[in-house]
Amino acid sequence: MNDPEGNADDARWMAAALRLSRRHVGLTDDNPSVGALIVSPDGRVVGRGVTAPGGRPHAERVALAQAGEEARGATAYVTLEPCAHHGRSPPCADALIQAGVARVVYGAADPDSRVNGQGAARLRAAGVAVTHFPADAEGERPFEGFLSRIRLGRPFVTLKMAISADGLVGRAGEGQVAISGAIARRQTHLLRAECDAILIGAGTALADRPLLTCRLPGLERRSPKRIVLDRRLRLPLDHPLVRTARDVPTWLATAETRPGRLAPFETMGCRLLPLPQDDLGAFLQSLVPLGIASVLVEGGPVLAAGFLEAGLVDRLISVRSERTIGGLGVPAPAAFLRPAGFRRGRDERLGPDRWVEWERSKR
Repeated sequence: MNDPEGNADDARWMAAALRLSRRHVGLTDDNPSVGALIVSPDGRVVGRGVTAPGGRPHAERVALAQAGEEARGATAYVTLEPCAHHGRSPPCADALIQAGVARVVYGAADPDSRVNGQGAARLRAAGVAVTHFPADAEGERPFEGFLSRIRLGRPFVTLKMAISADGLVGRAGEGQVAISGAIARRQTHLLRAECDAILIGAGTALADRPLLTCRLPGLERRSPKRIVLDRRLRLPLDHPLVRTARDVPTWLATAETRPGRLAPFETMGCRLLPLPQDDLGAFLQSLVPLGIASVLVEGGPVLAAGFLEAGLVDRLISVRSERTIGGLGVPAPAAFLRPAGFRRGRDERLGPDRWVEWERSKR
C-alpha cells in the first residue's frame, strides 16, 4: 500500500521524527541526519533514533536496537527513505525487515542512485506495508545538504545578512557595526551550529576580524569550519581566524601558490584550498569531497551579490533591524532586498528584529 496523503497519526509521528532528526544536524559527516521512531500497535514509542555523530549507526538501527522485540508488528517512521545498499553497514531496509516491523512510513525520497526507490521496493517485496509521506522543504531541512550534494553536486548554500532600517549593512571603513539585537544573534549562532562551514570574503575578515564560532552555551563544540575566500592571501598571521585555527578549523581559499607564502599559514594550522578564477560554483563543488554539505555565507555585499548572480543561493535569511546606520552606509545588494526566484518562508519577530527566510523555488 502506498498512501501519499497519509493520515493524522502519520503526520504527528513524522513531525516528531523530524524534530528528532534536528539534534545531529551538522554532526553526521557525509550522511544525512535522519530521525526514526518505532511506534507499537497500541501507540507507544518503543524506539527512537537519530543518525549518530560521524554518520554511523543510522537512525533506523539506533531505534530498532532500543525497541528490541517490541519492533515486531510496529510501525517505523523514518524521515528519509531507508537505504538499500551495502556501505560500511548493511542496508537499513533489511534491518527493518529482519526486526519484523509491519509498516514503514518515510518522508523524503532518497535521490542517491543506490537507493532512489529501491529501499521502499525491498520493504514491499518482503511484505512490509510502505507509505510515502512526501516531505516539503521543511521536512527536508535536516538533511538538505545531503540532498543538495546529490542533486546539484554542491553544498546547500544559505546566505544571511543583517540589514538596518535604512537598507544598509554597515559603514564604510568602520569595521563591524552592530545591527541586529541579542535574540537574533543567538539565532544566528544556532544556525552556525547546524552548518558544516561558514564562509566569508577576505574584505570582511580584514575589516571585522570575526571569530565565526558558535558561542551558545553547550554548543561551543558545534562551531563550523571557517572558510575565507582570500585570493591574494591578505590575512595577517595574527588575525583571530589564523591564531585560532588549531582550535576551530580555518580554511583559506587562495590563488597564491608560492610555498614561502603558504607555509606560515600551514604552520599556524590553517588548511589552504585552491580558489578557481572567478568560479564560485567550481569552488563549492570542490568542497563536497572534503565533507562539506552545507555552507552559511555571512560575507559582505560584494560576496553576497556574487553568490546571487551565480544562482548559487538556496536560502536567503534577512534580519531586518529597527536601527538606522546613515552616514557613509554600505547598501545591501538589490538582489538580496528583492529576491527573484525565491518564495517567502519563515517570517517572525525576534525581539526588535524581523527574521525572514526565502527558499529558492524548485529547479
